[in-house]
Amino acid sequence: MPGPEQAVKKKADILILNGVVLTLDAELEQRIDSGAIAVLDGKIDAVGPTNKIMTSYCAPKVIDASGCVVLPGLINSHTHAAMTLFRGLADDLPLMDWLNEHIFPAEARLTEEWVYWGTMLACAEMILSGTTTFCDMYLFEHKVAEAAKDAGMRALVGEVLYDFPSPSYGPIENGLKHTELLIEKWRGDPLVRIAVEPHALYTCSPKLLQQCCEIARRNQAPLIIHLSETEAEVRQIVERYGSRPVPHLANLGILGPGLIADHCVALDENDISLLAANDVKVVHNPESNMKLASGIAPVPRLLDSGITVALGTDGCASNNNLDMFGEMDTCAKLHKAATLDPTVLPAETVLQMATVNGAAALGWEGRLGRIAPGMLADIIIVDFAKPHLTPMYNPISHLVYAAGAADVRTSLIGGRIVMEDRKLLTLDLGEIFAHAREFAKQNGK
Repeated sequence: MPGPEQAVKKKADILILNGVVLTLDAELEQRIDSGAIAVLDGKIDAVGPTNKIMTSYCAPKVIDASGCVVLPGLINSHTHAAMTLFRGLADDLPLMDWLNEHIFPAEARLTEEWVYWGTMLACAEMILSGTTTFCDMYLFEHKVAEAAKDAGMRALVGEVLYDFPSPSYGPIENGLKHTELLIEKWRGDPLVRIAVEPHALYTCSPKLLQQCCEIARRNQAPLIIHLSETEAEVRQIVERYGSRPVPHLANLGILGPGLIADHCVALDENDISLLAANDVKVVHNPESNMKLASGIAPVPRLLDSGITVALGTDGCASNNNLDMFGEMDTCAKLHKAATLDPTVLPAETVLQMATVNGAAALGWEGRLGRIAPGMLADIIIVDFAKPHLTPMYNPISHLVYAAGAADVRTSLIGGRIVMEDRKLLTLDLGEIFAHAREFAKQNGK
């Protein structure tokens, strides 16, 4: 029989050793210098000091994270992935002009094939920049789901629904049926989940909104909508229905913990109180809101009210990238400038918005966004052996204010390595680029 010093080690699939591990878990040590993670069956089996993990575990794959910071994968809580194909198509325009004169006409020419390849391009960009989960609203979402699955990414996706006919499903009756079919097809999938996604109050009738809400609640699926994105939208809804957007949803019985509201820029105190009282989740998209001059969402006030606020990039036609590191940096600095208070939205809060809060908003709370035993192994390794990240006093400060997309070295999703040493392992960039360039050739100006 082996003695204690020769105890048999537990087998893991992957060991990540020698990194600065940021757990973002209140019940664990938040920062473990020379930390390690054992990954088994797609989940985190153990986390702790490297010497302790090495004593207890062995694995066929060992990743040396020396000089790196290891943290949960970033969560892009609102985007339109296939709009990578429209990047730079229409810039420097107000929201409604941008939508009605450029984006909607371009989308009318979309096909499911183009949505698939546009999403594959987005997945490549997101994996390379440390995003492991995204939430999507767009057309031909069955192809978005397929692309996410093929890329090995975690995703919450839903077909965009509105009163007028869609190039994807035709009349809205088909769209509602299509959404329920998607829910059934992907039910129980380890990577892809389906949401019900009416576009906005100015494109969806009260009847449609209530139909969508009923489908979401019956299937225990998230309900996602663009909400109060601009003051012009608020005025339009007041003129049409006699109340602001948030009270309008309250009157329809739609506010609730299953609702994810994107943007929420133009809010008053009553709006915020209603969102908080109904546990509505909010997704902040600072760069898109800045580029479209939509305004600045009252994020500090939302957080102070106890509202879960996550972070998203929006689509590439209004950002124009899917870089969550850039989004974190912009988020933190924008609100300091807006409030003239340098203490507003500290780096720790913003990193939580991009990880822990994203998981809570999208329905993965307790499974994603932290590094702890039992959590899904969605992990990124960021190389800090760079001039712009040296010296390091506070790794969270560097992640928010100094690190960039290209600093992400290795990414795991569900315990699967999808990028290693900057090389994508699930995607063929050459093939993706060829399809994207062909789309531009056929559909460009």
